[in-house]
Amino acid sequence: MARADVSLKAELQAAADATVARYGKIHILVNNAGVGGGGGYGRWTDASWNWTLGVNLMSVIWGIEIFGPLIEAHGEGGQIVSTASIAGLIGGAGPAYNVTKHGVVALSEGLRVTLARRAIGVSVLCPGYIRTQIMNSRRNVPQRFVGAIEGSPTEGPVAELVNAVNQRVSEGIDPLYVGELVREGIENDWPYIFTDNELEPLVDARFAAIKQGFDRIRGRQPRH
Repeated sequence: MARADVSLKAELQAAADATVARYGKIHILVNNAGVGGGGGYGRWTDASWNWTLGVNLMSVIWGIEIFGPLIEAHGEGGQIVSTASIAGLIGGAGPAYNVTKHGVVALSEGLRVTLARRAIGVSVLCPGYIRTQIMNSRRNVPQRFVGAIEGSPTEGPVAELVNAVNQRVSEGIDPLYVGELVREGIENDWPYIFTDNELEPLVDARFAAIKQGFDRIRGRQPRH
């Protein structure tokens, strides 16, 4: 097993080198690292943005940049699965987290057609509440950010929301079940992999609001 801080490109490259040295070929890449970081509006810090962007988004970009050509090289095809979140399709989970997860969805959608021509399937995993340690992400804050990332408030509305989400996550879906869904998604080249339907109405509401925006200007003649 190769250990890596995925928010550092050089460590991802070292992991790729170690994997090729041990196994020879790579067929499947799963970009799964994620942290819940970044404060709400008025509590932003550069460090929290950099950490959240580095782990949640840049590691996916670098993972595809580094591992994609390795999958392509042997000509046997493969699959890339990147973990976003249902928060990649709706808002409300916190600015930095939402930005990174929307970015992973956009990246996956954009690369799907391009990489299909190279025999590489692309899937994006958008899970709901899964029983993980996502709410305890601060345990893995890199030394370079220690002291620069503030903790969550201990009282008030934000603290109540954090506690509520903690409770939902602790009672969430079994990660092993999610793993089985991902396996099925890889075998069938699903573009989107969801874990449940709980928040589907919020996705529908977002798409309806987007459609309403188009409806407002339907029939108008743009000025040139």
